[in-house]
Amino acid sequence: MTKQTPEQLGVCSWSMLPQSAEDMARIMAELGLKKLQLGLVPHRDDAGIVDGVPEALAKVGARVVSGMFGTIGEDYTTMETIKVTGGIVPDEHWEANQEVARAAAARARRFGLSAVMFHAGFLPHDRSSAEFKKLAGRIEVVAGICADQGLDMMFETGQEAADDLGTFFDHMEGLGVTNLGVNFDPANMILYDMGDPIAALRKLLPRVKSIHIKDAVRTTVPGEWGADVPVGEGQVDWHAFIEVLVNGDYTGDMHIEREAGDDRMGDVKQAIDVITKVMSEVV
Repeated sequence: MTKQTPEQLGVCSWSMLPQSAEDMARIMAELGLKKLQLGLVPHRDDAGIVDGVPEALAKVGARVVSGMFGTIGEDYTTMETIKVTGGIVPDEHWEANQEVARAAAARARRFGLSAVMFHAGFLPHDRSSAEFKKLAGRIEVVAGICADQGLDMMFETGQEAADDLGTFFDHMEGLGVTNLGVNFDPANMILYDMGDPIAALRKLLPRVKSIHIKDAVRTTVPGEWGADVPVGEGQVDWHAFIEVLVNGDYTGDMHIEREAGDDRMGDVKQAIDVITKVMSEVV
């Protein structure tokens, strides 16, 4: 058993929408956090500010510990649009997304990181289908791009059930791809209505290298999004979540992610308070 501590907490840069490297350092100092998961390329509302970030963070005793890259063409308007536009699924953006992955991996290596994470897209369930083979081949390419830079590549959870992701990992490892891991996001399991995040964490924990601290409320209308809410106000059972990490001897980072709301600073501070309290109560 390994007690979880506040020193494991960090924040995702794209949650705070910094205007400069110095602004990111100011935000980290205000939050009192020492670890940052950095958006390595511009994506959606995030400008992808990277130059000077490690140096600015060092001045406030913080550092970049992992990175993220988004893909071109993603449309989160509805559940159906993201199914066909998410990750590296769309053919029309495949060549450009390889370049995105190369740029992100090069920056991650320059910053001395060991891992990057991304949404690969919805994974086909039928291993004999052409769609499954196509996506597996593309993931093998992106994993190779990361491996060439000495990086692990982490899948973010949510767009598939835990069993499906585990099966896909087994398939990729059978192809000799060994630098894969999981960035576990419990809220995404709820937002996409992909099962119980606690049960999913138990199944996937041996592969989990990083965690997003995020909360959500499940939809009551099949096929529609759930709601992204501040940590402690949703349906993630944080005591049970931390208990799984304690019992599973998890030693990795946990980055607070907030992509909604009008007071992200306040919401991230609330998340720090909630998770710190839960950590103190779970022994």
